[in-house]
Amino acid sequence: MSASAQKHDYLVFIGRFQPLHNGHLHVMRQALAAGRKLIVLVGSSNAARSPRNPFTYEERRDTILAARGAIEAAPDRILVRPLPDFLYNDRAWIAHVQRSVDEAIAADGGSERASVGLIGHSKDKSSYYLRMFPNWDAVDVRTQHGTLNSTDLREDYLRRAPRIPDAPLCPAETSEFLTRFMLTDAFKWLVGETEFYRDYKAAWGKTPYPVFINCVDAVVVQSGHILLVERARRPGAGLLALPGGHVDPNESFRDAAVRELKEETKISDQKGEIPPAMLASFIDETKTRLFDHPDRSERGRVVTQAFLFDLPARKPMFSVRGDDDAASACWHELGRLSADQLFEDHAAIIREMTGALID
Repeated sequence: MSASAQKHDYLVFIGRFQPLHNGHLHVMRQALAAGRKLIVLVGSSNAARSPRNPFTYEERRDTILAARGAIEAAPDRILVRPLPDFLYNDRAWIAHVQRSVDEAIAADGGSERASVGLIGHSKDKSSYYLRMFPNWDAVDVRTQHGTLNSTDLREDYLRRAPRIPDAPLCPAETSEFLTRFMLTDAFKWLVGETEFYRDYKAAWGKTPYPVFINCVDAVVVQSGHILLVERARRPGAGLLALPGGHVDPNESFRDAAVRELKEETKISDQKGEIPPAMLASFIDETKTRLFDHPDRSERGRVVTQAFLFDLPARKPMFSVRGDDDAASACWHELGRLSADQLFEDHAAIIREMTGALID
């Protein structure tokens, strides 16, 4: 398609690219045929590594840019930008998409009146975003690669004997990256996580009904700090997390949150460990919230009830130390948290419960 026949100045393609495959490249080719330039927004850019999101934004960005030759794109025709997750706030996610596109166009020297379209393949519920931007044209692209998807590629790759996809599944740049990556410690960690989830689901799979797991999390704040633990075991070994865990059959969610907080952090003042009744008195009942995104945990259908413990401002702060499932416990400044260090959706929980801005 000639430049004069191109309908849009910019086409926007949103995806996670975990990993980049030839289905993605097909959409990019169609975008560059229908638009002057392509803005690629790489989703889950702030997520910690996990079997579902094994590769960092930088790794995915570099693979996309390296694969430009496979779609015969000039270096300046593809603009790549990060897109963080906002699991429980669609409006914030939409606003971030709009802002990222505006900033990409401005950095490219484009006009505020540039015509923008949103391109993708309406394959399943994950493509719902195509209907969330009525001010942009929606450009639906028919797939030429059947049932090719990143989930199957990850399942074949994240194993002790990894299968490296190549043509016709992935561009050479993806295969080369995956070959290098499997020699890293991060790959070994991801294989261990993948095996944990597989065995976990297999154990629950013996039940005659769908598994629905109830958990609690304690969002404990004091003097601009939040209490986090380092996970000692899989899943998420080494990542930071809110104190929390499973609800016992004989206790309320509220009591479970207090119990898990005490067990994992041994929170105490000058007089010793704080009694359960006193900890419970710090709960802000107006901030209790259920977090139930279907994809929040790779263990299966796991929902959590989060409780905000608003501790009195004081110096020195309450003492903590890791115990039980926690390798350590420590206070962290709310303004210095990084989402890629946090387990599952805990960055989103903290953001929603405290209003903290977490990149």
